[in-house]
Amino acid sequence: MQKTTKRKRDHSTLNSTLIRRPIRRHFWIFLLPTFSAFCIGFLYPFLQGIYLSFCNFKTIKKAVFVGFDNYAKALSDSTFLHAFWFTALFTVVTMLLINVLAFLVALALTRGIKGSNVFRTVFFMPNLIGGIVLGYIWSMIFDGILSRYGTSILLDTKLGFWGLVILLLWQQIGYMMIIYISGLQAIPEEYMEAAKIDGATKWQTLWKITIPNMMPSFTICTFLTLTNGFKLYDQNLALTAGRPFVLQSDGSTLKTTEMLALNIVNAFNASGGKNRGVGQAKAVMFFILVAVISIIQLRATRNKEVQQ
Repeated sequence: MQKTTKRKRDHSTLNSTLIRRPIRRHFWIFLLPTFSAFCIGFLYPFLQGIYLSFCNFKTIKKAVFVGFDNYAKALSDSTFLHAFWFTALFTVVTMLLINVLAFLVALALTRGIKGSNVFRTVFFMPNLIGGIVLGYIWSMIFDGILSRYGTSILLDTKLGFWGLVILLLWQQIGYMMIIYISGLQAIPEEYMEAAKIDGATKWQTLWKITIPNMMPSFTICTFLTLTNGFKLYDQNLALTAGRPFVLQSDGSTLKTTEMLALNIVNAFNASGGKNRGVGQAKAVMFFILVAVISIIQLRATRNKEVQQ
């Protein structure tokens, strides 16, 4: 009986070994299609874009290497610097407001109120609308409200800024709310029961139990709102397109509500696309900026998760 059992074990071990060997041998066959698509669709265009940022070109075949001239022109461009600070301020404001409001909404909808599923659906629906459509919808809304006061979102930089903020809040809060609801539902009930037994108040429970256990959700939502704020393009194009415009002393036009992504596209197509190298240099700097800020944010928030 023991010999039969031992033979079965040896036979199963041999079979598992034989199965593993073909998989290891043909591993690259399964990986190759995905890796090829990654190289063709992302890696090659990305590396080519870095090279073109050092060139003057209208078409890729006529690219002329000029070194760091494009980067120098980009950094001396007042419209690019204005777009950077405008985007940075916009991102900080929207990141804070979206996360605070989404967390409060999630907190309210997990209290067992009637119709919570309906509210979740209603809050999430704006996220399904495309950026261009969303921009035009809110453009009509703002025009209808502000026309009564003899002004327009296209005539005032502050109105344009807060118009973009409201638009993004309306679109993003529902999506972040879903993530926060998942985080709240993942908190063990034992923690809450222990807090009640110890006589903790609702405020103490929120700060000592709920928020520390929600750090993974905060990490995800902070990352998404941070990157979405910097990368905003469609809504900016549809709602303000950078207006109002201001004529500068050197004769150039400053688009006061133009964000980084829109500034890069405009630079790429400026002067009929005769020198797209400057726009490409801006795009490379934009990528580095977003990547560095995102890495710093992820490390900072993940460290909080470890400490809890």
